[in-house]
Amino acid sequence: MSKHSPAEYGLLAPEIAGPAAIQAFRKLDPRSLARNPVIFSTALVSLVATVLAAREAMAGGPNAFIGIQIAVWLWFTVLFANFAEAVAEGRGKARADAFRATKSAAKAKVLASLKDRTAVSARDIARVEVGELILVEAGDTIPTDGEVMEGVASVDESAITGESAPVIRESGGDRSSVTGGTRLVSDWLVVRVTARPGETFLDRMIALVEGAKRQKTPNEIALDILLAGLTLVFLLVVVTLPAFASWSGTQVPVIYLVALFVTLIPTTIGGLLSAIGIAGMERLVKANVVAKSGRAVEAAGDIDVLLLDKTGTITFGNRMADAFEPAPGVSERELADAALLASLADETPEGKSIVELARRRFDLAPAPEADAQFVPFSAHTRMSGVDLPGGEAIRKGASDAMAALSGAPLSPAVDQIVKRIGSSGGTPLVVARDRRVLGVIHLKDVVKPAIRERFAELRRMGIRTVMITGDNPLTAAAIAAEAGVDDFLAEATPERKLELIRREQSEGRLVAMCGDGSNDAPALAQADVGVAMNTGTPAAKEAGNLIDLDSDPTKLIEIVLVGKQLLISRGALTTFSVANDVAKYFAILPALFLAAYPGLGVLDVMGLGSPQSAILSAVIFNALVIVALIPIALKGVRYTPASASALLRRNLLVYGLGGLVVPFIGIKAIDLLVDLLHLA
Repeated sequence: MSKHSPAEYGLLAPEIAGPAAIQAFRKLDPRSLARNPVIFSTALVSLVATVLAAREAMAGGPNAFIGIQIAVWLWFTVLFANFAEAVAEGRGKARADAFRATKSAAKAKVLASLKDRTAVSARDIARVEVGELILVEAGDTIPTDGEVMEGVASVDESAITGESAPVIRESGGDRSSVTGGTRLVSDWLVVRVTARPGETFLDRMIALVEGAKRQKTPNEIALDILLAGLTLVFLLVVVTLPAFASWSGTQVPVIYLVALFVTLIPTTIGGLLSAIGIAGMERLVKANVVAKSGRAVEAAGDIDVLLLDKTGTITFGNRMADAFEPAPGVSERELADAALLASLADETPEGKSIVELARRRFDLAPAPEADAQFVPFSAHTRMSGVDLPGGEAIRKGASDAMAALSGAPLSPAVDQIVKRIGSSGGTPLVVARDRRVLGVIHLKDVVKPAIRERFAELRRMGIRTVMITGDNPLTAAAIAAEAGVDDFLAEATPERKLELIRREQSEGRLVAMCGDGSNDAPALAQADVGVAMNTGTPAAKEAGNLIDLDSDPTKLIEIVLVGKQLLISRGALTTFSVANDVAKYFAILPALFLAAYPGLGVLDVMGLGSPQSAILSAVIFNALVIVALIPIALKGVRYTPASASALLRRNLLVYGLGGLVVPFIGIKAIDLLVDLLHLA
């Protein structure tokens, strides 16, 4: 299970399968069955078959034994379909129990105002209103969702995200949102309540994960309508068969017609459809993503354009030392040694990366002389350095600051290096020893490893990637080329993001993006798939239709894969379900009408033992195939990036052809077993 789940259960582990078996019987409630027209029809027909079998048995009729067996297997068909849905729901409920365990029953420390933190009244969280202020101190559990109004503190969010490292939450900015059920590790916060009792983020997660509020997606509704239409068509076909049989002088027992109807309607996909949808939502939760609706998951599988922030998604975010470029007459090792000494007092990520690069490239160790005087990095001077005994001074800093320090313009060779680094999207830092320029350190916002390959993978799926950045066009173009994105939007503002999304949508494309700030909220709401970071503002989380608990922008790529897997799984099992009905025609129709129409013998390719065993074998196979496909419905069909035509060919070959061949083998094997046991 996910990081926050109590245990990792297998697909059909006893902890899940046991309660699901009980739930399968509870789902025989007509109100529950009515949500699925195919299984509801199967249940009604099973009831009819039970009545017919009972009447035949009391009358001592010749079809009593076969009628009872058909009725039993028809009820198994309904129960197996209920079991598939119950297993999917059970896995979600196991995760929901872990979330529910984090809910706090502690009293809230309500403040009268921001001005006085001593005026605190303890109150049950159920009596706290939206907009009120609560005080949370070190060791307290945050009782409800809110926005930090004052203070800075470390918050343990492991109960929600599974990550053990505390995160910083503070007033203002994009990290002001706190979630009920998390715990304050240090300091204190004043939080403004943003959710009513029962409507917190944790409450919504529990409801969504359990599937209690899962709404059918447009694709599911469309498929339901198609399956209901096929059920109606086959009902009309079966109802008219007795007239044709009577005209030809053949009497077909009603119990056989019941069996024919159930085996011809698409019971396989009808029984698995709900489980596929629930399992798709559950797979997202396993990836620490909560979907507010199944529509968002489906849309993720269909998106055409993926908008990604540069910082933190495509690049690491912090500029890192990439190379030492010495001036003429200076060795690279000499430059690296001076750069290392000048960076020892620089506690910024950039300074630390310079020390690391010097150590890695030349095995240099930071060993300054005992009487050295360090000059820390300052945003005012934009440089750092060290003064060595004897008056030698080493400095590193921005090119203009270093030129001012030396009192003369940079040499043409060094100036050319500075301009080249700047035009490539990097940051140049000049290093000088006693005002003699030794060379330039090349800092760059390093593109994440293998990100280019991931974008190539998305391109094979037919998805266009667009990098969004506040950088100038020149820098943006350089990073876009290195990362391998298809396009970029430089100097991006909230208005420009929104304009880009609307333009893409007006051309018929589905757009996905991620964000965490209040200024991202309009674009998140406009996008077909809006992924809000859990660390983001309440406005961003409200606007998005997916929430990433790990706050990892690269998760958007994983969400796309889950969405595509959901669509492919549904399509593959639908293809298999429709295809395997063909074999049942070859099993049941000759059994019913061979006596009246000897020409139908050519359809008896399986050579089944008797009409009774043929009908019973088809009914048994129809029930067992649902059980066999439950693991595929829950785990999903494996998705590999390919074009739509290639995916269609694979789908038809594996599940279309497989759906044709497997029933012939399965029904024949069951027929041999039925004959061996003399059940028919």
